[in-house]
Amino acid sequence: MKLDDPKSLRAYAHPLRLKLIGLLRSEGPKTATQAAAALGDNVPNCSFHLRQLAKYGFAERVPGADGRERPWRATAPETSWDDDSDDPDMRAAADQLNSVLLGSYIQQAQSYLAIRGDEPAEWRAAAGFGDALVHVTADELRELTEQMEALFERFADRSADPSARPPGSRLIQLIQMAVPRETAPNS
Repeated sequence: MKLDDPKSLRAYAHPLRLKLIGLLRSEGPKTATQAAAALGDNVPNCSFHLRQLAKYGFAERVPGADGRERPWRATAPETSWDDDSDDPDMRAAADQLNSVLLGSYIQQAQSYLAIRGDEPAEWRAAAGFGDALVHVTADELRELTEQMEALFERFADRSADPSARPPGSRLIQLIQMAVPRETAPNS
């Protein structure tokens, strides 16, 4: 789903809504009660934010196992938006969403560090942090980003199809950031 208006960006830029969509995408349909239990939140709060997600087209109701269940599902496997708008409202909304996402990524990384010592050695060796400093043009950075996304795409079918997941696989979040280190390009 491509977000192209400030109102949708701001609606999506809520920490619980991002967690709810992530849960629906990774685990499939959930009721507000199931989502609250999985996220450690309360049912009325999750119910409200699921309705808000539905209002903006991010989530929808699906038939339940019985007439009383009211599960929700994500309407798209991913969400994207452009960060290059000249519209000040779009830039502000995209910056707000990016800021909320960055906070979420930091929290997830800190949560992993808190349990890292309990992970098996093979997972401690495979997971982790790193960075690279490269001197590139804007076009080269776009090309590099496209190449990284192509690598991630190799595993995309496993999200929707649990039978495509090899034994021993785990859900891993790869976080991509391309952030200039200088405020202005060198002359």
